[in-house]
Amino acid sequence: MARSRETKIELTAYDDLFQTDESREEAKLSKIRDIPISEIDEFPDHPFKVLMDEDMEQLVESIKRNGVMTPATVRLKEDGRYELISGHRRKKACELAGLETLKCEVKELTRDEAIIVMVESNLQRSVILPSEKAFAYKMRLEAMKRQAGRPPKENASPLATNLSKGRSDEELGELVGESKDQIHRYIRLTELVPEILQMVDERQIAFRPAVEISYLTEEQQALYALPKMWTRLPCPLRRLKCLPQVMPVLRKRWIWIYRFPSSEC
Repeated sequence: MARSRETKIELTAYDDLFQTDESREEAKLSKIRDIPISEIDEFPDHPFKVLMDEDMEQLVESIKRNGVMTPATVRLKEDGRYELISGHRRKKACELAGLETLKCEVKELTRDEAIIVMVESNLQRSVILPSEKAFAYKMRLEAMKRQAGRPPKENASPLATNLSKGRSDEELGELVGESKDQIHRYIRLTELVPEILQMVDERQIAFRPAVEISYLTEEQQALYALPKMWTRLPCPLRRLKCLPQVMPVLRKRWIWIYRFPSSEC
């Protein structure tokens, strides 16, 4: 008589069978809640601007009628407050609409994970300024390097990481549709003084010349920007002797050009 063979079959637990898409969605919804705006802090060094333009006016009206359709993304901080990762325009629109809470999805993210999510979500905007791309690429590249750890000793490139692609700048370029060289050109813009960076955003200075200007010292950049700032002033202001008194930004960066004693300005 043939020996009977015992076949062991592991059955899925009854409760696990009901871990359906619906239950997973319910678990996700449990992390969506209305959070007081007063308890939500801005993301540190957030590179994207919240503009008070026509789009913002339309968003405010939409929120007044329908509320916030897409939840913002936040993470819980150690002090019990929340850090806003995505949804800065929605938060501002809620404030303008007179709301006291913001619908948010709370995610468990590390600092570097939060940076990556913040950059990814904001790069979906239809209009992105060069300065926004510059600081966003810089923040994300630094976060990717930290996540990857130090490069192995046999890797001679200081920009290389332990990522599968070998270089974090190359992987970032593939993710955002830019070459690694273009990524580094944008990051160079972060070395510009604010006055010149604003001119780049306003298209008064082209992108590639701005990259070259970024290699100048702050004093050299100030000399380059001064004539352009001067021509943008109203005519009466151009005749003033103490120009730094009228424009504090010029006092801060260009006082050494005029050699005015502090008592005269």
